[in-house]
Amino acid sequence: MAYMEVLLSEDVDNLGHRGQIVRVRAGYGRNYLLPQGLAIEASTGNKRMIDEQKRILAKRENREKASAEQQGGKLNGVELAYDRRVGEHGILYGSVTAMDIAESLKRLGYEVERRRIRLREPIKAVGEYEVVIKLHRDVTPAIKVVVRKEGAEEKALPQAAAAQPEAAAAPEATAEEAVVESGEPDKPDSGEESDE
Repeated sequence: MAYMEVLLSEDVDNLGHRGQIVRVRAGYGRNYLLPQGLAIEASTGNKRMIDEQKRILAKRENREKASAEQQGGKLNGVELAYDRRVGEHGILYGSVTAMDIAESLKRLGYEVERRRIRLREPIKAVGEYEVVIKLHRDVTPAIKVVVRKEGAEEKALPQAAAAQPEAAAAPEATAEEAVVESGEPDKPDSGEESDE
């Protein structure tokens, strides 16, 4: 098989980091890495250009890492809530995807690309999940994603705004839970109903 050497201009999972020269199969390099702008060919004819590119990429790397650290500090502890229709056994009819999370973060004022959200597969069940966002190879903040049964509470709100409706909804929920747990309404209520 034919191989070629390329200089990576972006981090490529399972291959290498930006600024590294790696050896790849010629087809992978010509058909994917080069057209996508993820790498440039590392031939003897462009050695000087490669050295210049490495210097530029090192500066860009430092700038992006500083920016990622700043954004990562803000993202740590962010909580998103989604209400979804639920079928049998707690399985969602629709799933929560990286695109859903990216859109919710955008509404809260965080610009995060969908490809940086690390979900192995879409979330398909009710529960709480920790989702890692890879802003930089050294900066990976985690956010909390809560998936609830539709109708439980309002959709993803900023943390400060979400705290107020939850406090107001809590007494109603406990009254409903008391009726559900006992299986019958409270005795004073049933007595009043029979008198009327």
